[in-house]
Amino acid sequence: MTEAARRTGRDETEEEQADRKWGELIQEVRVAQTGVQILFGFLLTVVFQPKYVRLTDTNQVIYIVTVVLGACATGALIGPVSLHRLVSGRRVKPQAVRLASRLTFVGLVLLLATMTSSLLLILRVATHDGYVPYLVSGVVAWYLVCWYGLPLWARRKHTDRSDD
Repeated sequence: MTEAARRTGRDETEEEQADRKWGELIQEVRVAQTGVQILFGFLLTVVFQPKYVRLTDTNQVIYIVTVVLGACATGALIGPVSLHRLVSGRRVKPQAVRLASRLTFVGLVLLLATMTSSLLLILRVATHDGYVPYLVSGVVAWYLVCWYGLPLWARRKHTDRSDD
């Protein structure tokens, strides 16, 4: 068994590993892409609603920031598809997988920011109450636990130290 096979628990070449990781990554990206595209689509319609002009200047700034974050998240999460299409057949799949993985991570961070600012805007408009920042902070803390805390904990707990 090769050194790489011992580390991954699989007897696969670098190319086979890249193929497997690519398939896994694309499945993950599909979930995030759908969410960010639906959110972004709804965000684009807000400015055309009659109530938009009655928003305070602060809420309009939050909206603009939210739309820009949503556009950036959409770009980062669709990026791996374009990357794959443009480098397909060029024998760079392991490098493409690493780059696509980084783009996906950036996209998830931007999606977190988009969802945070969307929630802030919606709750500010819906409630006009001072507890909105606390609600938003609680939801963001929950996202951080689900999206980053638990995965990092599992990685640390279940990763053999010799793998590092």
